[in-house]
Amino acid sequence: MTSLLETAVRNAQLLRLPLRVAVFYSRARRLAARSEDEWSLASATKPESLAELLRMARGRRRVVEIGTGTAWTTVALALADPARRVVSFDPVVRPERERYLALAPASVISRIELAAEAGERGPAARDEIVDMVFIDGSHERERTIATFEVWRAAIAPGGAVVFHDFDNPAHPGVGEAISDMALDGEVVRDMFVHFCP
Repeated sequence: MTSLLETAVRNAQLLRLPLRVAVFYSRARRLAARSEDEWSLASATKPESLAELLRMARGRRRVVEIGTGTAWTTVALALADPARRVVSFDPVVRPERERYLALAPASVISRIELAAEAGERGPAARDEIVDMVFIDGSHERERTIATFEVWRAAIAPGGAVVFHDFDNPAHPGVGEAISDMALDGEVVRDMFVHFCP
């Protein structure tokens, strides 16, 4: 049973999010708690990091996400900007994902494309250009490197690549990949951000 204090703290964290995103996250959390979906509660991007991700995504209309999970971040990215299109890759389609997508308006869902394949496959069209890639997939060193390399040419000048779970002891492969590639960038909460020239 969640205490009132825990609920108040969790709700306070949502205040840093745009209102539409905060409402969606609150509804998704309640649905996950009611359905005892611990995986989604544990794996979804935390509100503090999501607020920073959305800040970095401002003005970026074509966003790719690697690692859909149950689509909370996918929906949040689309909700935060009515002109943004989000393509999210994940070879594992989680059965509970549809419950959370149903919480979003149809106008938002129409701007989301879900690809049931690994992000290392890269863009479908070799001339596709995107403004931001959010890498939150396998977290293994080799696959993180492969994902970055296959998307590198598709990122617009000034575009951003955001690696989630950077410096996380449970996922050392992300930091190892960034070190191996000698990427420059900045650490923002639990993310490493590389801006493309």
